Amino acid sequence: MLIRIVGTGLPGSSCQPAGAPAYTNIHVGVQRRNRPEELLDLQRGDAESVTWTLECSVDGADVRGPYVQGRPGARFVYLSWGTVDDAGTFAMFRRAKLMLADVPTEVMTAATVSGVLEARLGLTDATGNPVCARVKPPAIRWTSAPVKPQAGTGSRSAPSNGG
Repeated sequence: MLIRIVGTGLPGSSCQPAGAPAYTNIHVGVQRRNRPEELLDLQRGDAESVTWTLECSVDGADVRGPYVQGRPGARFVYLSWGTVDDAGTFAMFRRAKLMLADVPTEVMTAATVSGVLEARLGLTDATGNPVCARVKPPAIRWTSAPVKPQAGTGSRSAPSNGG
């Protein structure tokens, strides 16, 4: 199965959360399990929208994959926000936690059949900063989606962003 995360309404290239320093050249990516410095498809904070596709396996109600964190029954995906300096080094300053336990059972069942579990969420919080902490419905919408076939082949396409 694939997990497709679609983020819209990004906060822009700079922010200043309450009580924190100002951050510039902000980016967001999906954090790899046990490797917080390794991010999938880092995207600019001023992008119009972002999409990540993660490969995973499903065994009953348990979802596993290189970008799926946590223990069984409490699995999640981290979106890590940080700055990128002139040398291209990413320095994280906050994360958003997308809980797979929040996916309704009927949606997870349908996604297992269709091949894609899709999460749609806005990436800016109520104060104009990057969304962080646990993102709960209705701020995130989980749905089952069909796999998009590769052009001309009718077969499942490989994730285009390293998923």
